[in-house]
Amino acid sequence: MFAYIITGLVAIEAIVIMVVEMFGSSKQQAEAFELEESFVKIPEVKSLLGNQGVYNGLFGALIFATMFLLTGPQQILMLQLEMLFILIAAIYGSLTAARKIILVQGLPAAIALLVLYLK
Repeated sequence: MFAYIITGLVAIEAIVIMVVEMFGSSKQQAEAFELEESFVKIPEVKSLLGNQGVYNGLFGALIFATMFLLTGPQQILMLQLEMLFILIAAIYGSLTAARKIILVQGLPAAIALLVLYLK
C-alpha cells in the first residue's frame, strides 16, 4: 500500500510542477528554477517552460494511468520504469538547472522506486 501512496504522490507532484511551468507567474517560475524573474519573462523561455510542463503533466497522467489500468507484474514494472525516468530527469535537472530538483523531484521518485522494487 505504501508503494501506491508514494507513487501517487510522485504523480501529483508532476502535475503540480506542470501547473507551475505552464500557468505559474513569472515569480513562481523564477523561484522554482532559481532564475531571474526577468529571464523567465522572455517569450521564448515561457514557451520552453510550457513545453517542459507538458512533459511533466504527461508523466503524472501516465503514472495514474498505470496505477488504474494495469495490474500485477506489468503494473509494477511500468511504475518502476516511470520512477526511474523521473529520477534520471531529476539528476540531469539538478546538474543543469537547479540543484534542489534532485531533492524535490528525484528523492520522492527514488523512494518510490525502492519501495516498488521491494514489493
